Amino acid sequence: MTTHLRLGTRASALATAQSAAVADLLRQRLGRDVELVEITTEGDTSSAPLAQIGGTGVFVSALREALLDGRIDLAVHSLKDLPTAPPDGITLAAVPPREDPRDVVVARDGLTLGELPNGSRIGTGSPRRVSQLHALGLGLDVTDVRGNVDTRIGKVRTGEYDAVVLARAGLARLARLDDATEVLDPLQMLPAPGQGALAVECCSDDLGLAADLAALEDSSSRAAVDAERAVLATLEGGCSAPIGALAEVVEGDDGDELWLRAVALSHDGTLSVRMSASGDPADAAGVGTRLAGEMLADGAAELTAAPMKRRHA
Repeated sequence: MTTHLRLGTRASALATAQSAAVADLLRQRLGRDVELVEITTEGDTSSAPLAQIGGTGVFVSALREALLDGRIDLAVHSLKDLPTAPPDGITLAAVPPREDPRDVVVARDGLTLGELPNGSRIGTGSPRRVSQLHALGLGLDVTDVRGNVDTRIGKVRTGEYDAVVLARAGLARLARLDDATEVLDPLQMLPAPGQGALAVECCSDDLGLAADLAALEDSSSRAAVDAERAVLATLEGGCSAPIGALAEVVEGDDGDELWLRAVALSHDGTLSVRMSASGDPADAAGVGTRLAGEMLADGAAELTAAPMKRRHA
C-alpha cells in the first residue's frame, strides 16, 4: 500500500479549501501523505449559465476521467454537483460530516431579502433558487450570475447587484460567514439535494483505498444525502422543474429517524408540489424514492403547464 495519495480537486478557492480539509482528515486519521492535484473542469472554463453547458456533471466529469486514467487516486466534489446515475468504475467511498446545508443572502447595507426594495437585483445561477425567490412574492429582479464566491460578493460590493444568494457551506469553508446578511429558513428556500456535503470518490477496483476512505464517513450525513438524491433521481425521470430537498437524522422515541422535505416548482415559482416524509435512516433511498413518487402522482411532472398552485405540508 502506497502512503502517498494524489487527491484531485478543482482549482477554485472553495474547491481547494474543501479538498484541503479532506486531505487533513486523511493525514490525521490514516497517517497518509496527501498531494492536491488541480484538475480543470468544463464548468471552470465556461462563462455560460450552467443550464446551457449541461448543468449537472460539468464540475465532475474531468475529475472522474483523471481517476479512471490513473492521474489521481481520489477526488473530492461538492456532493450536490454529482449526477444521480452511478458512474462505471467509480465508488462514492465516503461522505464526511456535512456542513449546514442552508442558503444565505449577501446583500448591500446588511439587508435581508424582506428588507430589499421592490425591484432589487438579486443574482443567482441556480434555477432552484430562482423559482423559490419568485415564489416568495417579494417583487425581486432575479438575474443570472456566474463566478466564484469572491466574484459574486464583489458584484454586490460594487453595486452591480443588490444581493446574491449562496450556499452557507461555501462561506463557512472559506471563513467568510461574516459576509452573510441573512441565513434563509428552509421553509423559504429548500437547498439543493446534497448541498453542504462533500463526496470522496475513488476507483471501484481500489478496494484497499475505498476501505481506508470509509474512515471519513458520517452515517447521518450519508443517510440524509441518499434520501435527497433519491428524490432528485426519481423526479429527474419525470420532472424538469427546479427541485429542492432537505433531510436530517433526528432522535426519535424508538431510535434514529430520517425526516425529509422536498419541493418541485415551476420555473417562475407560481406552481409547486411540496411534501414531506419520515422513515428509517437505513432505508434512506427508499424514503426519498417513495416521496418523489408521491410528488409525481400529485402533478410534479406537469408543473410548467399546471393550471393551479399546489402546496402540501
